[in-house]
Amino acid sequence: MNATYLPRHIDAVLGSALRASGAVVIEGARGSGKTMTALNAAASHVFLDTTEAHQMLDIAPDALLAGERPRLLDEWQLAPELWNLVRRDVDRAGVGGQFILTGSALPADDVSRHSGAGRFIRIRERTMTWSEIEPPARGVSLAALFGGSAPAPDSETSDFSATVERLARSGFPAILDRAEADRRLMLNAYLEEIVRTDVGRLSQLRHEPATLRALLRAIARNSAAEVTYANLRRDLIATSPSIAVETVASYVQLLERLYVVERQHPWTPALRSRARLRQSPKLHLADAGLAAASLGASPDALARDPETVGFLFESQAFHDLSVLVGTIGGEVRHLRDSNGNEIDAVLILDDGRWAAVEVKIGARQIPAGAESLARAVSQIDTDLVGEPSFRLVVTALGGTFSLADGTITVPLHRLIP
Repeated sequence: MNATYLPRHIDAVLGSALRASGAVVIEGARGSGKTMTALNAAASHVFLDTTEAHQMLDIAPDALLAGERPRLLDEWQLAPELWNLVRRDVDRAGVGGQFILTGSALPADDVSRHSGAGRFIRIRERTMTWSEIEPPARGVSLAALFGGSAPAPDSETSDFSATVERLARSGFPAILDRAEADRRLMLNAYLEEIVRTDVGRLSQLRHEPATLRALLRAIARNSAAEVTYANLRRDLIATSPSIAVETVASYVQLLERLYVVERQHPWTPALRSRARLRQSPKLHLADAGLAAASLGASPDALARDPETVGFLFESQAFHDLSVLVGTIGGEVRHLRDSNGNEIDAVLILDDGRWAAVEVKIGARQIPAGAESLARAVSQIDTDLVGEPSFRLVVTALGGTFSLADGTITVPLHRLIP
């Protein structure tokens, strides 16, 4: 391992994927750390955003694949024609661990859609989680919770100012050690690059950058709630009065192709009651610090606005839980029915096991969170989907312990894979 490399939870996932497949594609937002993670595992590399690489593409593209394996092709979407060359090389080699491809945007015609089966594994790298930025002395393993282990009680707590600082700081590796004012400048510059350059590289836009800025703000403001394109359009009318719902949808999809926006899909199990399940997704920006920047919320402003801190914390919880459950082959969804029962995060593993998670800021909210989870779970037909492996209330400020009804509570910064 590179001595200067900050270990990531995805490292083990990448190692397993390289053993299993000829090529691994690491996808994620620009600046999330994909290149450093890939370099840490690669034996050789080529950066495809250089003049030399572009010249070689015109002359002898096969030469870009030459080198010790695994070989990193960084920002492969800049040369999508390499996809088929890699595929053929993987077929010839017949063994795993040949290539790592990184990408921060999905190519327009997605040349990889039908030709990678059996040869490529895709993994997503998000910005750093709280437990990666500050590894806890006594972490609580998500895999252990799924295995039936209850964490040892621990009274260690955090405070509101530390939560605000963590949210505003963001998890982009390159800015972790910067002063607060510098981080804000860099996050704002990142947002400007998205609306002025990145989205336009994917598609011809009908609106000015101000419309995309307003859309990012609207997504950030609604990140803890189910949202429709019609809802988002209402937030954009002041900037673009005639914008159509279909245009809003297309812009969201472009942001998803840049991995700047991530969709939290609804979970739709069978219910015991006659309630209807809501079908709308939640949308999150790739990083809670980026969401705070899009709202113009400095740490001082957040400290005076607990409501905004609440929905940013729920978005952070979705982000971190997505990283953690991804290491054990799972995803994060949400549930809400027409009777108002809801589960903020449903963790679903590939083998069918699932867990119900409620997200709360403060310790005094833990009992209400546990009651809400119990009520929501009681409406699910567990004869069909099984009982949840555990019920968990994730907090910002609480300790670690088990409640009388078996619900577990853990602060977010202590959760590890």
